Amino acid sequence: MKLTKHIAVYTISVATALAFCSAALNTSKEHTLSQVITPSSSLKELPTTNNAAFKEGEVLSYRLHYGIIDAGVAVLEVKPQVMEVSGRKVYHIVGNGYSKGTFDFFFKVRDRYETYIDKDAMLPWLFVRRVEEGGYKINQDYTFNQYTNKVDIGGGEKFDVPEGTQDMISAFYAARNMDFSNAKINDVFSINSFVDKEVWPLKIRYVGKEEIETDLGKFRCLKFRPIVQKGRIFKSEEDLNVWITDDKNHIPVRAQAKILVGSIKLDITNMKNLANTTAEIK
Repeated sequence: MKLTKHIAVYTISVATALAFCSAALNTSKEHTLSQVITPSSSLKELPTTNNAAFKEGEVLSYRLHYGIIDAGVAVLEVKPQVMEVSGRKVYHIVGNGYSKGTFDFFFKVRDRYETYIDKDAMLPWLFVRRVEEGGYKINQDYTFNQYTNKVDIGGGEKFDVPEGTQDMISAFYAARNMDFSNAKINDVFSINSFVDKEVWPLKIRYVGKEEIETDLGKFRCLKFRPIVQKGRIFKSEEDLNVWITDDKNHIPVRAQAKILVGSIKLDITNMKNLANTTAEIK
């Protein structure tokens, strides 16, 4: 469990995705959202954040390698329709991750994640996690009340969180909207994310610029190094690196991690319906 948790937090939430498309919004989810999103004059105003990194209909696909093994596939999709609930516009973002080939035989993975993000505030209202990994299962439905800064995880448990706290998937999209135009080497950027009853301060250090060759061509990229905890999963703070396109999309095109039990590499295989032109080198 700890291995899955740490890899997911540091890789998905910071700038990439190690797992993750599902059916459209069902009635129960819509009902849950309408109960949470209840703006009134007595509640605080939510912030307004400009989203320049992605748009409705965007799809990003990845191939996951564990060592030399082609281990799995990950897809993240922003649903084409923007929902409207209680006067707020909401993105519905879904994803699937699954193992394949030989890896699927030894360690079967079938993961599904969903997040419902306020379009104007760029903050989550609802997070859904359905994980099945090697026989281990997680089922989570977290509702985020952005007016009271509380997360309801069900069973009568609620947690106070700092203002602006993201979930595991919404953090990925929040990170893409950060302004790196004036970033200097060793600058650190931070996002709070609520994961498994804890607030995780996700921090990434800017390393510099590199050109990365992918299945889709060569791209100018910004390289980041998430600040990780040494000793439990990673041997050193330099064992996880992420490359995102040096354009307004900020698409993760590669993530590489050395862990105590091998190495993991995630590569982009497809991108469509992007909000901006990419930093591809023709």
